[in-house]
Amino acid sequence: MLEFWQTHGYAWIILPLLIFCARILDVTVATLRLMFLARGAKTPTVITGFFEALIWIIIISQVIRNLDNVMSYVAYAGGFAAGSYIGMRIEERLALGKVVLRVILRKPGDVVVNALREQHHSLTCVDAEGARGPVQILFMVLKRSEIKAVLALIKQYNPNAFYTIEDVRYVSDRVTPEAAATPLSGWALGRWRLRFK
Repeated sequence: MLEFWQTHGYAWIILPLLIFCARILDVTVATLRLMFLARGAKTPTVITGFFEALIWIIIISQVIRNLDNVMSYVAYAGGFAAGSYIGMRIEERLALGKVVLRVILRKPGDVVVNALREQHHSLTCVDAEGARGPVQILFMVLKRSEIKAVLALIKQYNPNAFYTIEDVRYVSDRVTPEAAATPLSGWALGRWRLRFK
């Protein structure tokens, strides 16, 4: 065992482990760079891009130097997979940026709307026609960190609500919390008749 470690320990254990860890770091940084890029954050995108490229060059140079070492390939691929997972988890935890939340409620949805406004969430409510009759559509721009709390509130009053969430790159303006707390009588933001096919 000692003889194996002295002759093959670095090539078959230490080097693959270093490649695996560095690849995790590389892919995690790449995931964060894409997240910053999608949200238009220039400085973090440039910084993470620099470190992503630097780490990748170091890793690939080690793999090329050890082309006859199968463990290097396994470590490279394994690090990529693990880095993708860790990067996604970090992105979820950071919850940066804003999203558009669209909620379709069977009429009447006044209770949900009032509950959201009491929590100082700004929203636009639109009357529409769904496949099974009249519905109300709520449009909200939220921080990603607020999504769970808002959905929990909606489901508390309307468990069968249908919703979609999309990332937003820029938001031009936002209603102040004081205006968002205005009661339901201020629905002058628009009542349109839409028909969904």
